[in-house]
Amino acid sequence: MTIPAEAQEAIRSFGISIEDYMLPVHGRVAQIQILDEHGSLRPEDERGSAPGHEYPIPAADELLEAYRRLVIGRRVNDQNSALVRQGRMAVYPSSHGQEACQVAAALCLSDGDWMFPTYRDAVAVMTRGVDPVEAMTIFRGDWHGGYDPHEHKVGIQSTPLTTQLLHAVGVAHAAKLRGKDTVVLAMCGDGATSEGDFHEALNFAAVFHLPVVFFVQNNQYAISVPLAHQTVAPSLAHKAIGYGMAGERVDGNDAVALLAVLDRAVRLARSGSGPLLVEAYTYRMQAHTNADDATRYREDAEVAAWAVKDPLKRMREYLRTEGVLTDDVESAVAADAEDVARQLREGLGEDTAVDPQDLFRFVYTEPTAQLREQAALVADEQSRDLSGKEHGA
Repeated sequence: MTIPAEAQEAIRSFGISIEDYMLPVHGRVAQIQILDEHGSLRPEDERGSAPGHEYPIPAADELLEAYRRLVIGRRVNDQNSALVRQGRMAVYPSSHGQEACQVAAALCLSDGDWMFPTYRDAVAVMTRGVDPVEAMTIFRGDWHGGYDPHEHKVGIQSTPLTTQLLHAVGVAHAAKLRGKDTVVLAMCGDGATSEGDFHEALNFAAVFHLPVVFFVQNNQYAISVPLAHQTVAPSLAHKAIGYGMAGERVDGNDAVALLAVLDRAVRLARSGSGPLLVEAYTYRMQAHTNADDATRYREDAEVAAWAVKDPLKRMREYLRTEGVLTDDVESAVAADAEDVARQLREGLGEDTAVDPQDLFRFVYTEPTAQLREQAALVADEQSRDLSGKEHGA
């Protein structure tokens, strides 16, 4: 196995073998987990820690900000689902129950880093600093993504499965060629790991030793296809070693563990250790989108078993126990969440001006003859329609 010198140095610093560095934590504990299902700290020997897999608890201010973002994220998911029912949005893929993954993904990055989200990662996009209404523009059926990717260093939410991983690797490669210390976080779901683009992205990133953290939110289902019908690997994190990169598996409903694992992954990638893969083991509590009927492929008992692992409740209980979360702080956080919900209601309740010429204006830099002909036909239709209205027709 050919390991770049920078990665070998990192491995030597941990005092472990290459295999132990690359393989996710294994043995008695199958994933990194710092908080139990009730929000209590697990004993140190039950957190999955091992040489090369050690994760100190993040600072209290980081945890409190993560909690604030969790509350906002949950409110965003609930509000957006309501807006779909009201006809203000065409579709919404909720991340209810996965908010810890969303928040940690955004908070682990520096201002100069890039994030490439999926269609389910709206909460991560907002946590990264994108205006809530702009983040949801794509889901109301507008022709553009709603925000400037370069301003926020956030790729447009990807509906085609896995294509964003290739874009992420391309940005990381360009940053490395320019001598920048940019880290790219590439987000995907478990279904994406069955796609060819997943292989191409990971293989390219590993061969060219790029600073990419591949973050897989394993929520158990690729629409209606369960994980067991996609892979027989011990975990999705185990796939990393086949590409020559390190993999880690973390409880995706434990915000404390997620922050610790992703913070370290980003730090290692920035230091020159190469790409890493992090699998967050979580669950999609609601349907794939509002157009999906999840009762056709999973049992209520399965959903109920995951409901008790709610990341928001776990974080609240932990911070309350630690004395970090007071009544006043919690009230302020709830007010922040309601303010974001209000922005969404007001912004998505406004009608947008539609110009049919936009169908043709942004297709090519230089429009083709056929495109110009089509644009002229539509312009003529618009002109005659306007003329008819003016004459009371």
